[in-house]
Amino acid sequence: MTLRIGSVRLNNPVILAPMCGVSDLPFRRLVNGFGAGLAVSEMIASKAMIQAGKKTLRMAAGCAEEHPLAVQIVGGDPEIMAEAARLNQDRGAAIIDINMGCPARKVVKGASGSALMRDEKLAGRIMESVVKAVDVPVTLKMRAGWDEDSLNAPALARIAEDCGVQAVTVHGRTRAQFYRGRADWKLIGRVKEAVSIPVIGNGDVKSFDDAERMLEESGADGVMIGRACYGRPWFPGQVSHFLETGARQSEPSICGQLAIILGHYEDILSHYGVYSGIRVARKHIGWYSKGLPGSAEFRARFMSIAGAEEAKDHIRRFYLPVIEREAA
Repeated sequence: MTLRIGSVRLNNPVILAPMCGVSDLPFRRLVNGFGAGLAVSEMIASKAMIQAGKKTLRMAAGCAEEHPLAVQIVGGDPEIMAEAARLNQDRGAAIIDINMGCPARKVVKGASGSALMRDEKLAGRIMESVVKAVDVPVTLKMRAGWDEDSLNAPALARIAEDCGVQAVTVHGRTRAQFYRGRADWKLIGRVKEAVSIPVIGNGDVKSFDDAERMLEESGADGVMIGRACYGRPWFPGQVSHFLETGARQSEPSICGQLAIILGHYEDILSHYGVYSGIRVARKHIGWYSKGLPGSAEFRARFMSIAGAEEAKDHIRRFYLPVIEREAA
């Protein structure tokens, strides 16, 4: 199974969602290594990108080495969004993704993210401006609508296609829902019926069966996975394998997971530096260890460790007895 977005051909239609504070370069490397078709960067504020803050530039780091990488930008000014798109294209982005789905209050307050679904004219100007600014494919990520009374994703998808956008991703919840309730996969199907460009479905894909059902119910061309990847960077690759072959791969052994965790930990420290890296690693270590015996106590202790080697030793001391029990 492959998926083509404009001039970019993906090996499979399973995509890592853009997640602030999660889908950074070290995590994308892992997910790509396990076989995802595409990874999307953390959402990058277009104005901050132009001002070239070090933190913002680091969010889009690795464009060329990760090819193909989709870089997601957010903002409410067509000219600024266009300039941010050009900068990311110059840095090696294979796809520019426009965010019109983020429900966060600080983003919506700035008349961007999912707030743009309430202003289709401005949304259209932004998409048109970005498409004209770059030579790489432009995609759009949005929600079902602002609320249940304004489910305008099909209409906005048609505007996107008219503007030259090459694919749309639909999270099947409204902005009013945030992450509550269930994603409406049938609404994603209405978007698919409204346009001829690829449509990627997003929301509540937590298992192999979820991915299969979502594609069947929506008719979508691909699946985007977000929170189900917390502590499971191998999951998108497993979903891709399942959709291709019908085979359900097992989770890595605990010994295999320890090797993955330690490699991820080292990559985080290399990317952020020790001080910031240990703090970034804490949430990932928490997700990896969730559900294992004694994990609550392990996480509580890990959160207070400030030394790089001490943190690594703590990880090993927790996992080695679990590995021994698994082997026995």
